[in-house]
Amino acid sequence: MAHFAKVNNSIVEQVIVADQAFVDTYIDGLPGDWVKTSYNTRSGIHHATEPSVVNTDGSPTVYPADSTTPLRKNFASIGDIYDLTRDAFYRPQPYASWTLVEDTCQWAAPITYPDDNKSYVWDEIAYQANNNTGWVEVV
Repeated sequence: MAHFAKVNNSIVEQVIVADQAFVDTYIDGLPGDWVKTSYNTRSGIHHATEPSVVNTDGSPTVYPADSTTPLRKNFASIGDIYDLTRDAFYRPQPYASWTLVEDTCQWAAPITYPDDNKSYVWDEIAYQANNNTGWVEVV
């Protein structure tokens, strides 16, 4: 079994789990194509299916990168873009000032996220008004 994304006009409309034979013969009568996607691929890296550390303290479980070839940069989600030229899935651009990182197909802010253990949100209006501001602390 594998995951497949229904792509219509470069937009992911549906994600299913199915055998390749099913997808090869399935006719749903709707426009678009089925494109294989990997549940374990994120940011251009294929991650192991078994965690290296199972955390019982509530912290995130770590799934290390493995040597398997990543498939299409990211696992597809409804509303994502499938870029045929890059052969990659990625989220729609969140803000006009953010750029797509080619290696990961993830969006990057023009200013690095502050590293001070505080929480921030991006403020595009503040960034457009003053290129030195963009991350605003959540109080």
